[in-house]
Amino acid sequence: MQLIKFNHRYDYGHDWYVQILSTNRHFPSILKNLTLLQISISWNDYPSWPYLQIKSGCGGVLSIVFWVYKFGIDISILERTWNWDYMKDIEQEDDVQHTN
Repeated sequence: MQLIKFNHRYDYGHDWYVQILSTNRHFPSILKNLTLLQISISWNDYPSWPYLQIKSGCGGVLSIVFWVYKFGIDISILERTWNWDYMKDIEQEDDVQHTN
């Protein structure tokens, strides 16, 4: 279990996110890969129309997504843990191809 995790990633813009009280795959199945609170703040390369999405269910208690122009904020309460580790392998392959 992780208490707090801060991270930054770049994918068509910058994303800074924090995850509070995350479980991992070693917990019982009902608690596996859950996070109590996840917040992401984004600044994108491409502008967008204003957008608001509020949902409940589908692996989480509450999720709010809000975008205006290039700014975005995502808030999730008791939802499956966001995981971008699979992207690291893809990014490394792209770096190798660009150097050859």
